[in-house]
Amino acid sequence: MSLPADTPLAVADALGYLQLHLQELTKRQNASEHTINTTLAGLTAQLQQLTQLITTLAPTVAPPPIPPSPPPISPPSPVLSTPSKQQMRPKLSSPPDFSSKQSSGQAFLNSCMLYLCLAPEQFTCDEEKIFWTLAFFKDGHAAKWSKNLFCQEADTGIFPIRSWTDFEQQFQSQFFSVNTEADAINTLEGSSYYQGN
Repeated sequence: MSLPADTPLAVADALGYLQLHLQELTKRQNASEHTINTTLAGLTAQLQQLTQLITTLAPTVAPPPIPPSPPPISPPSPVLSTPSKQQMRPKLSSPPDFSSKQSSGQAFLNSCMLYLCLAPEQFTCDEEKIFWTLAFFKDGHAAKWSKNLFCQEADTGIFPIRSWTDFEQQFQSQFFSVNTEADAINTLEGSSYYQGN
């Protein structure tokens, strides 16, 4: 491309530089296109080889089994179903923490036995029943007695109470009043029973 005669020298130099730079970029583009075309040809050849390999192996590999379709969902029947035994049960509350008062020993044991009778599926053995009951021994003589049982187990490797019946007997001897009738009479006759003067 020729420039007019009156073109300043600086502009002519700049245009010359741009033309050289454009030629260099064109060479680089051609080289990149050649590399891309070569890589693409190699990848195409590899893809054809893999396709042939899959085609030859396909008859020897069995397709995965098709899972059976789920049975159709039927609409709920209008007949009311009877609730199961589990659904009809009232919500059980755990017994209160045991403070080791002799006057509350019978009530605590009754509460535990009621829970155990209404939820037998929660306990697989007598040991679980005993441990569950001991979990409510939080303070006082009850906590000391429970701690003593676990210390005996740590020393011997065997928990000292082996059955629920044995636990009931030991609990009664520790936490039941010796003479309930006399305690009741003393409470009624004592001054703390009456209000006022």
